Amino acid sequence: MLTAEKRYGLRPEEVSFYHENGYLHLPGVLTPEEAAYLREEAHALIRRLAEAHGGEHAVQAQWGSARLITDLPTTLMHCHNVQFHSAAFTRLICHPRLTDRIADLIGPNIQLHHTKLFIKPPERGAPFPLHQDYPYFPHEKHTMLAAIFFFDDAPPEKGCLCVVPGSHKLGPLPHDPEGGWHLPVEQYPLEMAIPVPARAGDVVVFNYLTIHGSGVNRTNEARTTLLVQMRDPTDHPTVPTHLSRGQGMMLRGFDPEADAGPHTDSASRYLSVLTTSQQEAKP
Repeated sequence: MLTAEKRYGLRPEEVSFYHENGYLHLPGVLTPEEAAYLREEAHALIRRLAEAHGGEHAVQAQWGSARLITDLPTTLMHCHNVQFHSAAFTRLICHPRLTDRIADLIGPNIQLHHTKLFIKPPERGAPFPLHQDYPYFPHEKHTMLAAIFFFDDAPPEKGCLCVVPGSHKLGPLPHDPEGGWHLPVEQYPLEMAIPVPARAGDVVVFNYLTIHGSGVNRTNEARTTLLVQMRDPTDHPTVPTHLSRGQGMMLRGFDPEADAGPHTDSASRYLSVLTTSQQEAKP
């Protein structure tokens, strides 16, 4: 039954923990059976993409900054905008089990920024140095957060997510853009962060100002995750960057600014930001 009734939510202590620490671990959002189904769907998607686009290299995303953590050869398989490839992921990112909980953190209206599937292959899954997500897509109000779905177990030895609790309170920090935006590894070594091991079906949420990273997957099993980046629709980007297909889709509630417009040729605020920036750059 379609309804606006809120069926899921967070306890007050969970909301307080998120605002104090900048992250929140939510166990058992999916059942083990659902996680297994989505894991297979994720790996099948990567196989389809590789076959359609000339091989595994088409779905590989190796960060240059990985070499700052390990000298070992590592790799990573990925896909953005998974909801355009599989209806299973469309249903997932709109599900009240996710969106009702996120509403307790950023408000009742939730807008999609992007989705990103990551598979860290066995024994060589790539790490990422500590960083904030802010440099990739800065916004005005800092409501932006990520929810990571874990489709299989992610213990520390699999290169689980690591966070620095409370670091979101530091605000935006200077990052090095070389090899992907990251913090200076001498000042912010991965070891200073705490691991957040997760089980299949868990979700970990963190603010885009929270310092985080991950290590190498050293096990003989893949680590499979889906990241869903979301915001309050009234939280505007400050620069025209990281634009992606599907950006602006409402996952819960409505857009109070009616940004999309009623016609097929309506320009979104992202195109408006881009146009304004181009006009301001003219002599």
